Amino acid sequence: MSNNEKNDKKREKMIVPFVNGEKLDLLPRNMDNLDLYYKWINDQKVRIFSRNEIPKTKEDIKKWFEEPSEGEPKKHIGFELWHKEDKRVIGNGGLSRIDYIVRKANIWMVIGEKDYWGKGLATEGVKLILDYAFKELNLNKIYAGVFEPNIASWSCAEKVGFKFEGRLKNFIYVDGKRHDARKYAIFKEDWL
Repeated sequence: MSNNEKNDKKREKMIVPFVNGEKLDLLPRNMDNLDLYYKWINDQKVRIFSRNEIPKTKEDIKKWFEEPSEGEPKKHIGFELWHKEDKRVIGNGGLSRIDYIVRKANIWMVIGEKDYWGKGLATEGVKLILDYAFKELNLNKIYAGVFEPNIASWSCAEKVGFKFEGRLKNFIYVDGKRHDARKYAIFKEDWL
């Protein structure tokens, strides 16, 4: 057995899901996968609807792992999307702009490995994050903004039960054209 195979086996044993799913598990984000995050955030096809217009360095990405000041609540919780069958990280997602007083947050997700697009994995990932948000964090409202040309993302939002709340006209500039942003939300009582 090669050293790479031994390291893969060792890493596999260290996988401890924070949230268990059917095809995916949510794991805490791991600095060991910094190269993957770097690849995804700078890949033109992956980043286009995330609106990462400015290239990110590995140092920029490392800042994601910085903890808030003591006594300050965590406003961002990120997970790795672990594909159970293939035993690999395929993306990340989580909650941002968490407001613990109003009990709301924005949900986000990126399937960075393009060969996993169109397989329903984002739908499962969103459901896992919603369960976590409502059942563990006791949030009341999860919202999402999706750019009009990103049909896969707004179809996913509608499929899991998000309701369309409105449209922001000419909100984004992608590939030389202005596009609207669609705003969605789901409430705890509707999810549960």
